[in-house]
Amino acid sequence: MKKTETYTARVTCRSARHDIRGVAYHVSEWGDRGNPLLVLLHGWGDCGRSFQFLVDELKQEWFVIAPDWRGFGKTGSRANSYWFPDYVADLDVLLARYQPQEPVNLLGHSMGANVIGLYAGIMPERVAAFVNVEGFGLKDSDLQDAPANYRRWIEKSRVMPKYASYATFEELAQWIRKRNPSVSPDKAMFVAKQWAEQVDDGTVTLRADPAHKLPNAVLYRRAEALACWSKITAPVLQVVGEDTDFTVAAKSWIETAAGAAPPNGAETIVIPDAGHMVHFEQPGRLAAVIEAFFQESSQAVV
Repeated sequence: MKKTETYTARVTCRSARHDIRGVAYHVSEWGDRGNPLLVLLHGWGDCGRSFQFLVDELKQEWFVIAPDWRGFGKTGSRANSYWFPDYVADLDVLLARYQPQEPVNLLGHSMGANVIGLYAGIMPERVAAFVNVEGFGLKDSDLQDAPANYRRWIEKSRVMPKYASYATFEELAQWIRKRNPSVSPDKAMFVAKQWAEQVDDGTVTLRADPAHKLPNAVLYRRAEALACWSKITAPVLQVVGEDTDFTVAAKSWIETAAGAAPPNGAETIVIPDAGHMVHFEQPGRLAAVIEAFFQESSQAVV
């Protein structure tokens, strides 16, 4: 069987390490530090380096950084549980390390966009412009479910879950393409080698803390998220894949969030031939959209 070649990056990536709130963070960096800063934040199960395809398509000169969230990729973890506000606080420290004075251009995908959505309302003076790629939040919770949810969390926590392992990187790359048909074989292989590592028995295992699979002890409250959105002052662009897996969630979130960030609202752009992983499937189209948005934004640092 012929092995799949791996995508060759056009823009060189560097690795940086930072201690952020007691966690050893890994950050991917591209471009000259003297260029305008652009921060890219990945979603659940992903890692910062997978933004390589998007970085390769950018036309402007940027200094791009993309951290691996705690417990994902090459970033460490502190415990066997994860509290969502920790991501928000981690982001604040990260931005202070790279650009402590001026507001920052931020792009988040999925979970990363949800982190920014909270942060941009909590610390609006720190955000110049915000691109939300497929970050729709979760279904609202019924607070009466709290006792059962706590019980479920306790019971599930008794035995640490495991991620699936793969015989080879090729097998993982095939799984990635099955879920994201527009991704070319070489890009799927590149992502596979960023997401996973080969362990002693020769199998391939995801670089992620299995504790991420545990249920959250605290119920998601959509009203809290929207309250934060209502305090956003930066321009907001929402990007949705035309073939997203989250069609219902996207419609609901677009309708509510479009008017939830005064005074700018939230414009929405749909990217054709893309599902949830827009930055994998259509990096060129996404790059064109976001650079136009940042350039047009009166608050963007360009």
